[in-house]
Amino acid sequence: MRVQKRLCVLLCVIACGGCGQKKTTGELVADLKSTQEKDRINAVRILPQRKGDVGQTVPALIGALKDQENDIRWSAAIGLGNLGESAREAIPALQATQRDRDARVREAAGVALTRIDPQKFPARRKL
Repeated sequence: MRVQKRLCVLLCVIACGGCGQKKTTGELVADLKSTQEKDRINAVRILPQRKGDVGQTVPALIGALKDQENDIRWSAAIGLGNLGESAREAIPALQATQRDRDARVREAAGVALTRIDPQKFPARRKL
């Protein structure tokens, strides 16, 4: 049932991603504190696209790494990785996230670290 709920939320977010007016970066950052999972997941997926607002985006995504929902933490880690070197301040939080209870979140944090600083965090080979 929980998986069905998440799938439904994700499909709604995808379907309505372009619905209505575009939110400002500040509004999306505020949405990360919403009690509604759909608001938080929508925000965490749009914020990394706001590359001109990394001063707001990166700290907000760092905070999202502590969300109660696995999908939001996973998306935050991916988003930080997609921001690359401009998300350098997220390195300590991503290192801590490598100890997350969810394996997908841990893996996404490792990939993000590699994308942010490939010299310090080279990609690991799977055996």
